[in-house]
Amino acid sequence: MENFENSEQKDSINLNKEQEGFQSRIDMIELCENLNKVKSEIAKVIVGQENMVEHLLAALLSNGHVLIEGVPGVAKTITAKLLAKTIDVGFSRIQFTPDLMPSDILGTSVFSVKNSEFEFKKGPVFSNFILIDEINRSPAKTQAALFEVMEERQITMDGTRYIMEEPFLVVATQNPIEHEGTYRLPEAQLDRFLFKINVTYPNLEQEVAIIKNQHENRREDKTEVVHRVITAQQLKNYQQLVKEIIVEGQLMEYIAKIIVNTRENQFLYLGASPRASLALLTASKAFAALRARDFVTPEDIKEASYAVLRHRVIVSPEREMEGLTADEIIRQILEGIEIPR
Repeated sequence: MENFENSEQKDSINLNKEQEGFQSRIDMIELCENLNKVKSEIAKVIVGQENMVEHLLAALLSNGHVLIEGVPGVAKTITAKLLAKTIDVGFSRIQFTPDLMPSDILGTSVFSVKNSEFEFKKGPVFSNFILIDEINRSPAKTQAALFEVMEERQITMDGTRYIMEEPFLVVATQNPIEHEGTYRLPEAQLDRFLFKINVTYPNLEQEVAIIKNQHENRREDKTEVVHRVITAQQLKNYQQLVKEIIVEGQLMEYIAKIIVNTRENQFLYLGASPRASLALLTASKAFAALRARDFVTPEDIKEASYAVLRHRVIVSPEREMEGLTADEIIRQILEGIEIPR
């Protein structure tokens, strides 16, 4: 089934063409130019997957975490690694396994013979861009170690609080097909992700391009062709700029109606929380920035809705047995709510 985001994205692009004459009140030129450069750098290695890249960039601007779900081999991990390489920040990759302990992620206190006291040795989570591969491979105890750092961007160990250096972004991947030896993420954990991106197979043309790209590229490390584009300070400036994007009152009400409808929808066992409202607001601003606009449109909200809501709602068991998906219900909700003009 084709992603619903694609049709919404086309509508948004068409809307931008109609609004090319508007005078932006916030200077978005540098932001858009550099993000386009990031896309170009990633495209040197990755063929297609524009939807995933677009949502990863929106998450960067929103300062939110991302869960990427897709079958093995669809470039989930390498895309995240390439994105990290285009930004001049610290990068850390953690492979989740069934025997991984919380201390393997956060760090642990070790006794120093030199100082005759315990010293805290920081774990791999102390970085700017954290890639967690196969997050559902580790048990609940290890997954829960991420609760505090993802929500509050801090870690409390032995009564001492350690603040994470900004920018701080967690990108996690998981395989939706193979469930043997996996541990389902709890709802509280899922709710801490701004987006859940579903990655699909490439089409025929993209598959041919992937094969040609592999054949023509003789490099052992294909990521060598990707260069840094954005500094950490620039990214923080862009994130602050996105916060200033204008959202009209009727659009805030539109967001609220979408969220409330998920709670009242007969096909859903669990609706979205107020955290989803705030996530949808923030993500909509990011999508507006990606379109070089300093104001949010209904199309921005609709485009962000799928990735923001699909992991925050639970389809009722009866409807799930009938094959109804969260994306289809979200589409029905969006079609049933009058768009503010």
